[in-house]
Amino acid sequence: MKVKGTDFRSIWLDDNSWSVNIIDQTFLPHEFVVRTLNNGQEAAEAISVMRVRGAPLIGATAAYGLALALREDSSDHGLRKTSEMLLATRPTAVNLRWALQYMNQSLLKLPVAQRTEQAYVLAAEICEEDVACNHAIGQHGLGLIRDLWQKRKAHTKNLHILTHCNAGWLATVDWGTALSPIYQAHNDGIPVHVWVDETRPRNQGAALTAWELASHGIAHDVIVDNAGGHLMQHGQVDMCITGTDRTARNGDVCNKIGTYLKALAAYDNGVPFYVALPGPTIDWLMVDGVAGIPIEERDSSEVTSVGGKNASGRVESVQITPDGVSARNFSFDVTPSRLVTGLITERGVCPASESGLTGLYPEHRSLAT
Repeated sequence: MKVKGTDFRSIWLDDNSWSVNIIDQTFLPHEFVVRTLNNGQEAAEAISVMRVRGAPLIGATAAYGLALALREDSSDHGLRKTSEMLLATRPTAVNLRWALQYMNQSLLKLPVAQRTEQAYVLAAEICEEDVACNHAIGQHGLGLIRDLWQKRKAHTKNLHILTHCNAGWLATVDWGTALSPIYQAHNDGIPVHVWVDETRPRNQGAALTAWELASHGIAHDVIVDNAGGHLMQHGQVDMCITGTDRTARNGDVCNKIGTYLKALAAYDNGVPFYVALPGPTIDWLMVDGVAGIPIEERDSSEVTSVGGKNASGRVESVQITPDGVSARNFSFDVTPSRLVTGLITERGVCPASESGLTGLYPEHRSLAT
């Protein structure tokens, strides 16, 4: 995607061909900062404090973090130690585990002297696969948007899509998941308008999704998290599309906290609710997402404080709660499959069910319950 006319991905090799550059998302939307990762510890820190975020990008960063660490220690012990460190950074996004397993399965078979070079090759392959998957997701989602627009265009000037959190190119290597169909619909000439949930407490919608859409010239409005139901009641939402950090094999989807409430409102108002995801986000070992997906709980300061740009143009954090208040910060929730209209994957659109998913990914039928 483009930033002020320049093509960018969210992660890429530096010109020295070994260190790794990322867009530090903790500075957005007020500053565009590129940070260089030089070792595995810096990659782990970037994931942990959310300099990078979004399940696909977390997996790609972990892959490159492992490659960076192998430059210092490519032994079996070094490989296991770094993998454990990276895996501990974020518990919910399954792409992290998938990427590390993919890397380890290949690297442990190689002589120690060959591991570092091959780790970079594998990390690059993960990135390229993510870009291809997300573009394909956009194509399949575009079909849904085009069909809906053909039905609605006689009655409205715009097709109104609600999304929650950031599932754009900043959450992936490029294109995004939930935003990929929106980008491609815009490019195809469909007049899309996006309702952007602010997404408390870190405001990824207000800060990141709005920044992406503005950069691409897509009409949008930021709304408070609790406005979605009101808009649906009054016919101002034509469809919802969100991303997911982990999808269970039964079709339950785990996404940023507040997604479940949007799905309930959509169900009550007859609004289609779609979830966009690449194959590596499916946890084939998780048979019940509501019961089994671990929910990350982050520091309560994210709830009690808010960051932004003040009147003098400085970015600062301010406390919004009384002194000494107790707060809990659950980062994700799980939307049951019964509330999901369909899953948009790189292989097509399917029902949110085990049969729907294994229909697109038959290689995983052997794990069927």
